[in-house]
This record gives sequence, structure tokens and C-alpha cells, in this order.
Amino acid sequence: LVASLAHPGGNITGTTTLAIDVVGKQLQLLKEATPTVSRVGVLWNPFNPDGHAHLKQAEAAGRSLGLQLQIVETRGPDGFDAAFAAMVRGRVQAAFVMSDGMFYVHASRLAGLAVQSRLPAMFGSRYHAAAGGFMAYGWKEGENYRRAAVYLDKILKGAKPADLPVEQPTRFELVVNMKTAKALGLTIPESLLARADEVIE
Repeated sequence: LVASLAHPGGNITGTTTLAIDVVGKQLQLLKEATPTVSRVGVLWNPFNPDGHAHLKQAEAAGRSLGLQLQIVETRGPDGFDAAFAAMVRGRVQAAFVMSDGMFYVHASRLAGLAVQSRLPAMFGSRYHAAAGGFMAYGWKEGENYRRAAVYLDKILKGAKPADLPVEQPTRFELVVNMKTAKALGLTIPESLLARADEVIE
């Protein structure tokens, strides 16, 4: 869509979420929260144009963390139950739900399936943790929305999108749902809780 983040050119600019770039950090935090985990189920949507890039990042991070990943795809909400059933059959010990618009819309259902399957799950948005997910790490959503408003103001006042660099998020947040952790019988390391931006009780 743009020539580069610094010089987009054309008639498009805005903000990016860096969802791909944080995949390794998300898996690292999941491993830190559940140190005994060695097998992680990765839920992804093959219809998402970014999905394959996310998957490559997850596989690289898994190797560096000593995690064995079971890749499970779902093409729509009708496949959620089967996806978690496949993870249980594969004897995974935790789940990583990749960032995806479809997963965002069905946050409560996915969080519920993870708990029902007895799997601590990492998500990409605090919205998932607020909906009952175990953990979430990603860009601070409100920040990008505020920056988008600033850009809209500049463009309405005559600035050209080609001259406005695509902005990347500078603030990320870690959210831990302690209610879900307790339901799963997990004790979160104090060192991790101390770094959390929000702990949901």
C-alpha cells in the first residue's frame, strides 16, 4: 500500500500495529508465565493476508525458546471447537491465538474454549484478556486511535498523505487475567506480574 513507512508516497498513510513483530515477545511471555510448557498450539487463520508472515515468526520464536508448536488453522468461527479439540488431542500445554480480526470479534468464545480445554492462552489484545483470556500482549490500542485522529486533522488542514510517515506504535501492554489463571490452577511468577501493565482480578 505504501512505498515505505518513512515515505509512503501516493495517497495513503496512517498507523501500523506491528502485530507480526511482537509474535516472538508474545511466545516468550507465555513461556515465562508457564515455565514447564514445552508444547504450544498455535491458532491461525490462513485467509488472513498477514497469517503466513505471523506463522513464520512464531516458528522461529518457538525454535529459539525450545517450544514444539502444533499449528492449527481455522477458516471461520465454525471451526473453533474442532481447532481446540485438535490441540487437546495433540497434548499441547498452552495455546497461542494469533492476532486476527476474526479472532478479535469472537474474543469471549475463544477465551472460553481455551479455559474449557484447560489451556493457558496468549492473545494479541487486552480485549481478549478482558473477555476471559489468560494473557495478552500487544500495542496499546487507544494510542493508535488517537494518532489517527491527529493525522486526520493534519490532512483536513492540507497536509499530503505522501508526506506523513506511517507511524508505528511506541507503547505496548501486557495484561494478565488472574481470575483465569486461578481457574486453570496456575501460579504466575511475581517477576512477570510486576511487569504487567494491568492485572485483571
